[in-house]
Amino acid sequence: MASEGQCLTLCISSGKGGVGKSSLTVNLAFSLLYLGERVLIVDGDLGLANVDIMLGISAKRTIQDVIERSGDPMQSIVYPDPNLGVLPASSGVPHMVALGPDEQEKIGEILSGFCPFFSCVLIDTAAGIGSSVLWFNAFAQHNVVLLNADPTSLTDVYALIKILSHDYGRKRFHVLLNSVSSENEARQAYETLSKAASKFLSLNLNYFGAIPKDEAVQNAVRRQVPFVQGAPKSAAALAVHTIAKKVQALKKSGVSRS
Repeated sequence: MASEGQCLTLCISSGKGGVGKSSLTVNLAFSLLYLGERVLIVDGDLGLANVDIMLGISAKRTIQDVIERSGDPMQSIVYPDPNLGVLPASSGVPHMVALGPDEQEKIGEILSGFCPFFSCVLIDTAAGIGSSVLWFNAFAQHNVVLLNADPTSLTDVYALIKILSHDYGRKRFHVLLNSVSSENEARQAYETLSKAASKFLSLNLNYFGAIPKDEAVQNAVRRQVPFVQGAPKSAAALAVHTIAKKVQALKKSGVSRS
């Protein structure tokens, strides 16, 4: 059991879909597990669940049940590993996408209540700038934005950062590039985003790393196995392990919400 002061909450978001956000969340969770952390994945894509599908687990209760019914929220957590819990989302439930203030307050209380039992809480949000995405990012201590080198990915993640900065007072963003051909490609994309954020938003973005294109990623998705497990020596797995160490360093630094 971890004390609340030792619990890190990290939100992983992207401006557009299809950049590998859920895959990153799942594999990062397993990497943190290997580093000795006790991890909870919260599937924050409230209307279109996919974390449980990626892990091949069956969810009898979801975050919808936690919000709408009484009972112990811990009973809704599924454990693919003794030290890794998953709070699944609902699927095909449109009204879950835009929660009101009361529901948001309840989710906040529930997530805070998990902290004594986990050392790291990873929130995998939906793509875009919906209300639930913005709320989860405002709740978390740390914000990771995931993108690839595609211009539309850059534009969309900039829009997300802009809203979170202007409307929610978020000032620290960790930028992570996924499925890049080279470190140079990743750095160029980061520099483009960083310069725009500095010039127009007065923000200094933190480069958090890059995950290379790797056949092991798609193979793992098809097999419903994290690639850090199925191909632990692959380039993508090694990159995620490096990122996990950076996340653990954030936890040890004790930096609070930005």
